[in-house]
Amino acid sequence: MRLRVALAQINPTVGALERNRRRISDAIHQAQRSGAELVVFPEMALTGYPPEDLVQRTDFLAEARAALDQLAAEARGVVALVGTALLEGDVFNAAAVLAEGAVCGFARKLKLPNYGVFDEERYFAPGSAPTMLELGEIPIGLGICEDIWVPDGPLLPQVRSGGALLAVNLSASPYHRGKEHVRRTMLAARAADHSVPLVFVNLVGGQDELVFDGGSAVFDEEGRIVAAAEMFAEDLVVVDVDLSPARRRRLREPMARRGWAAAPEPHLHVVRVPRSVASGGARGAAPAKVAPELPHLEVVWRALVLGLRDYVQKNGFRSVLVGLSGGIDSALTAAIAVDALGPERVHAVTMPSRYSSEGTFADALAVAKNLGIECPAIAIEPLMAAFGEALAPRFAGTRPDVTEENLQARIRGTLLMALSNKFGHLLLTTGNKSENAMGYCTLYGDMAGGFAVLKDIPKTLVFALARHRNEAAAAPLIPVSVIERPPTAELRENQKDEDSLPPYPVLDAILASYVEEDRSLAEIASRGVDLELARRVARTVDRAEYKRRQGPPGIRITPKAFGKDRRMPITNGWDKS
Repeated sequence: MRLRVALAQINPTVGALERNRRRISDAIHQAQRSGAELVVFPEMALTGYPPEDLVQRTDFLAEARAALDQLAAEARGVVALVGTALLEGDVFNAAAVLAEGAVCGFARKLKLPNYGVFDEERYFAPGSAPTMLELGEIPIGLGICEDIWVPDGPLLPQVRSGGALLAVNLSASPYHRGKEHVRRTMLAARAADHSVPLVFVNLVGGQDELVFDGGSAVFDEEGRIVAAAEMFAEDLVVVDVDLSPARRRRLREPMARRGWAAAPEPHLHVVRVPRSVASGGARGAAPAKVAPELPHLEVVWRALVLGLRDYVQKNGFRSVLVGLSGGIDSALTAAIAVDALGPERVHAVTMPSRYSSEGTFADALAVAKNLGIECPAIAIEPLMAAFGEALAPRFAGTRPDVTEENLQARIRGTLLMALSNKFGHLLLTTGNKSENAMGYCTLYGDMAGGFAVLKDIPKTLVFALARHRNEAAAAPLIPVSVIERPPTAELRENQKDEDSLPPYPVLDAILASYVEEDRSLAEIASRGVDLELARRVARTVDRAEYKRRQGPPGIRITPKAFGKDRRMPITNGWDKS
């Protein structure tokens, strides 16, 4: 027994109901032409994810339902599972079953995540029962994202009580480093543990700080991948799923049913659709596509490129602006921007001061030339002199300190914002996670801008990504001198980052433990880190919270990013010592 399924991995925009409806409609028609009987879309494909407070507006939910009814009219000859927000008494995260030109029913999400970047208990009510789709003689267990992640999700009763021969999961699972491997391992285990083929369809695209990596896939009843979509790109994968081995495996291998008897008999909600409504169109074998896995650094690179591209395009910006200092952070930001948007939509400027070396100035121009973008220079020395003259009466009797250093950054920020304002460019800030963690950045200076591409990229990863991009290009797009020069802000004579910060490999290891893993100082010290250094880093991180709250959004890459993930109070009297 076989069922032809289409995995419609699409990139919707939160709130853009008509645009998303057209995208879904196109995929339905493509699935029809491929001969698919069932086409599966991601979680919240119609509304976009996460819709946040949009789902607290009844007018938005009403428009979403009207768009869903339009889609249902097009679902003929194929059954479509479409993720949406549903208002029926309460608000649900739901999967609509569309067939025969109508909405035949809904599966409601049972397990609502409320941790990390997820806030679903604020917005949705949980469903009351697992849902089965009976497509003719084929029982299919339906789940939405978190339903498959938790061990006590609906899949067990769907298989045991509902006799599911196929499991389908509509998902909006955001990316962070290594997530793709964790996710695939979990999905393979669920399929094998329940002896059921599993169709997983994930969202793709950027939404504010989040990036969804796609990676939709089909697993057989032993947990082996038999089809896989591309990462970080829209894709439609058509696969013939063989359902017979799952039934045979359950009968022949009692170990495959181990633990089933421990679960109570649940009530199952059933949506019935005759298989005859899914005509299957043109038949013939559907060759299984298995997109190759990508190297780790390439995965991170594509996440950054997609996150930036979608932020720019979905928010209606025509172009971006980068301040090129000759340092590695701004060079990497510009390279990502060119890959995301093309050189014609990327603009740069360099702003040397008396502390800028000939090397960094030359490197800024070299980066621009290598990337094919223009980079005019605006010297800030005259502006520094004007500010100095204006402040001289008030600063009389004081010595130059970090105030004058920050003033240079703020002059540069003002110039960049003026260019952004005049020409409509989105200004990209260039600070990395290590600097942001330590507050090694200037409010209204290098923090000024609309989007922070490297906000969640530790400095050690910045270096690795720069080398990776050069290797991919088989040429030093980012000059070797930029990568090998000791990092410096160049705000005073002979300044180096390590004058103020621990060496980045040491710092990043401490930050990973303290920020991403929530380790105590004692635990960090047990890993061979000097306790006093760990204490100094932790206190500095906490003191800088007020700065980070005022910075622009940026792409989430690590398991715990500042902002959506890590939400510490600014006023914080807890003494960790």
